Amino acid sequence: MTTTVKIIADSVNPYGQRLTTFQLRYPRFIHAEELTHRILSSQPEMVIYEAIPDGLMYDKNLSRNASSSRAIPVNKLLEDVQRDPAMPIYWGKNQPGMQAREELDPEKKLLASCHWLDALDDVIVHVKELIELGLHKQIANRLLETWAHINVVVTATNYANFFALRSHPDAQPEIKELSDLMMHAMSINNPRVLQVGEWHLPYADDGETRQQTIKYIMHDRIIRSMPTEEEIVNVLRKVSTARCARTSYLTHDGRPTLVHEDVALHDKLVVSEPLHASPAEHQASPDHKNEEDQWISPELHGNFAGWIQHRKMLPSEFIAG
Repeated sequence: MTTTVKIIADSVNPYGQRLTTFQLRYPRFIHAEELTHRILSSQPEMVIYEAIPDGLMYDKNLSRNASSSRAIPVNKLLEDVQRDPAMPIYWGKNQPGMQAREELDPEKKLLASCHWLDALDDVIVHVKELIELGLHKQIANRLLETWAHINVVVTATNYANFFALRSHPDAQPEIKELSDLMMHAMSINNPRVLQVGEWHLPYADDGETRQQTIKYIMHDRIIRSMPTEEEIVNVLRKVSTARCARTSYLTHDGRPTLVHEDVALHDKLVVSEPLHASPAEHQASPDHKNEEDQWISPELHGNFAGWIQHRKMLPSEFIAG
């Protein structure tokens, strides 16, 4: 079972507030413990969620987007669960209460893991039969979720509460493992200092994406003049928003997305109505303070501290779910 944690953007503003974006992969069976949600919109590329604050892992400081089995081709999900099935990392003995203080003995742990994987083999047979009947992936994939992983993009300026609750000894072991890995990743990573006007752009802050963006802008110009920095950043924000919605640089078929595809998806999300703005929460620029040591634009911080959030700059953002 593979839980992976990767920092994809890490920035700090001139006042010391750090903004960190993670790409996470962890067992889907702990996602229900992490966040209760409802689906706002479903499209072939992604599913957009709204957070409901009663899940164990809910934290208002965190902006997040997650992949959905509704959008993943069945063959891709089958391949993933067979290659790397999600499994418990601690086989606790049954007892009253939420915490299993004692683990099964080695022989029973082995038997338990065999039953877990045998159940997956049985389910795979049924999923393939359902697909033969012509059933849609959003239904057939549900049977695989116990053994599936989920990909999640998370951005925040304050992880302290999250770590305090999720790295606690009483947390579910798989949740604690995820939190511990995130905390360690932050401890060894050096954030990049961004000045006022510069942008934290997950999935869109590399040189190749910037060059593709310049070509994209110049393609539509009658005179092939170099775009301004403002024009480039405006498109990079759109690219980052789309890739955060997909939780990846890639499409489901493993192909890197193209800038024009990202811009089109961005416009579907935050230009058309109804507005689905959660993927625009991950991009941000440092705010600055006045002579009285007060933030100039606190109404644009959203759930961040000291950073102007892209979502708060969108037209009609106030009507977003």
